[in-house]
Amino acid sequence: MTWTGIARREHSREGLRYPSDMTDREWRLTAPFIPSAKSGGRPRTTDMREVVNALLYIAASGCSWRLLPKCFAPVSTVRRYFYAWRDTGLFDAINMVLAMNLREIEGREASPSGGVIDSQSVKTTESGGVCGYDAGKKVKGRKRHIVTDTCGYLIFILVHAADIQDREEAVDILKAIRYRFPWLRHVFADGGYAEDKLRRALKGHESWTLEIIKLSDTAKGFELLPRRWVVERTFAWLGRYRRLAKDWERSIASSTAWALIASIRMLTRRTARYCYD
Repeated sequence: MTWTGIARREHSREGLRYPSDMTDREWRLTAPFIPSAKSGGRPRTTDMREVVNALLYIAASGCSWRLLPKCFAPVSTVRRYFYAWRDTGLFDAINMVLAMNLREIEGREASPSGGVIDSQSVKTTESGGVCGYDAGKKVKGRKRHIVTDTCGYLIFILVHAADIQDREEAVDILKAIRYRFPWLRHVFADGGYAEDKLRRALKGHESWTLEIIKLSDTAKGFELLPRRWVVERTFAWLGRYRRLAKDWERSIASSTAWALIASIRMLTRRTARYCYD
């Protein structure tokens, strides 16, 4: 991206307490998704914008819960909302709606018809939980298995042990997104998915078209592969968030939630550029 005067203004975070904080435009996009306070009992006194800002701060900085600055809501409060929203699927719902909305803003259909699938192996820590060894990449930990649309927006993620092969989990992933995006039938993938076993497994589950993009035998050095670069760029976007540098979480649900929070932050920032005060 060329840093022109317009680009600098669009990406400027001046005037915010932390660069991870939401601007007014970004908060207006996020606020409608926040569940209202429960009826009865003591009225809610927590500033929900500060709760969201705290989660974005942890995702961007990679700090632990106990290192959350005191200017945010109490750690126990932020953590309680994180677990509640994680367990109700709120992060997944926000990400899906924002991705569909941004596609429409950019002149595309809300539901994608093509996607790109790939996985990323990351190390885990002593926190425990599901873990495996990826012999191909020599990484002991977990895999983030994602599907993006052709713009690179995250539309599905499945975290699992690193010792499970890509083509084995691809069936479950494509089954899961079948009802969410009914028009998505064409999937781009790398050579790790190029086995008849996967194609046979997909035969009984609608008409999927799996297009394998491989390196040419004559290629020397770097080669830009069609569509494959889209999902690799998405992994690069997620890699900007230090909470995702390793898989620090004990549970698969929390690992998935932090990846979705990173995606939500990216989508709200992009959408906010099209909003006007």
